[in-house]
Amino acid sequence: MATEKTSTTKYDVIVIGGGPAGMIAAGSAAAKGARVLLLEKNHGLGKKLLITGGGRSNITNNERDVRKFLEKFKGNGKFLFSAFSQFGVKETLDFFHSHGMPTKLEAEGRVFPKTEKAESVLEALRAYMKEGGVRVRCNTEVSGFQTINGEIVDIKLKRGEFLSARSYVLSTGGTSRPETGSTGDGFRWLEELGHTVRIGDTALVPIRTKETWAHKLAGLSFKGAKVSTFQNTVLQESSVGKLLFTHVGLSGPLILNMSRGIGELLKYGKVALTIDLFPKYDNGALDRSFQTMFKKRQNKKLKNVLPEIVPSALAREILTLLNIDGDKEINKVQRSERMMLVKFLKAIPLTPLGVLGLEKAVVVSGGAIPIEVDFRTMRSKKHDNLYLVGDMIDIDRPSGGYSLQLCWTTGWVAGTHAGETSCVRVETPS
Repeated sequence: MATEKTSTTKYDVIVIGGGPAGMIAAGSAAAKGARVLLLEKNHGLGKKLLITGGGRSNITNNERDVRKFLEKFKGNGKFLFSAFSQFGVKETLDFFHSHGMPTKLEAEGRVFPKTEKAESVLEALRAYMKEGGVRVRCNTEVSGFQTINGEIVDIKLKRGEFLSARSYVLSTGGTSRPETGSTGDGFRWLEELGHTVRIGDTALVPIRTKETWAHKLAGLSFKGAKVSTFQNTVLQESSVGKLLFTHVGLSGPLILNMSRGIGELLKYGKVALTIDLFPKYDNGALDRSFQTMFKKRQNKKLKNVLPEIVPSALAREILTLLNIDGDKEINKVQRSERMMLVKFLKAIPLTPLGVLGLEKAVVVSGGAIPIEVDFRTMRSKKHDNLYLVGDMIDIDRPSGGYSLQLCWTTGWVAGTHAGETSCVRVETPS
């Protein structure tokens, strides 16, 4: 039965979703001369963008070699080469620098705004859209697509209004951080449009741990820590990176990147986890380093020397856990006690209990399967006038700037090609 339309407005390109991928898609389509409308259901743009990277926004990773960059995407890297060859890390940095946002390079290649504020990223994207005359409508919720003979002819808003365009860019995000508006609407629409959608689980998320003593260390972070996971005493995975203790467990880029594997292991039984705070040293080398330090501080108390090695909060917990008297002078510390300290710092034992839910996930796996997307243009293979970007596609990636780079790349490619093919002006009657 036909639906009565209250109104229809024609655009060249309509972008649904005002996140990072949606904003750069809108701007790049407008740069090609297209008449662009960006729809966002929140009261403002970039709600999730503003909380990325702890509010600092890790915009990319400074790996300029496309092939090396895409190795981080594992099996999905083969799909992305064409898109990244058009707009990769270099182009992303050039884009932000040209829009008044200088950047800074940090550990492990992470790139942030020099201001260390995600608002700077949003301002650059707003400026880009303003250059092209993109029209933005916030507080505007879409209810679905209307199709005729396989072609999308318009979209319907929840308020009853219909909007029409030659091309549509879907950038509503996945299901992570639902309070930002990522509630999975786009996945439902994709299924209705004939796409195969994989509904995954949390991919980048903190984990809960059993040991309450470790919860007291909330806020402590360690660069270059090594985390190893075991099941039935068999090593499952080891990786090195930045680790953060939280009031319920562990987070930080290292843990986020290992969280999916930990979640999978927990389905099959108990998991053990160890943290090596000094992975560049073996036990013998670390012990020799301790001996050198102890010789210079022989008359000081252990509880005053240990904080020179690890943060004082951790030092206190270690002495309690190992039942070592912190008031003992260094020259009275026994070799067995020193070796206990070494072994503990090389393999701090913790017990993962689970991963946190969608409300804490940075990225959630799932989306349209990659084989149904033409990555040369980001066009849907099911509908010629539909483009998919960012979290709409089932592509796992690590933390460290890779997620936002996927948004910049897919958004720019989609917007550019949608703009080139959809520049049809609506004539105004004289």
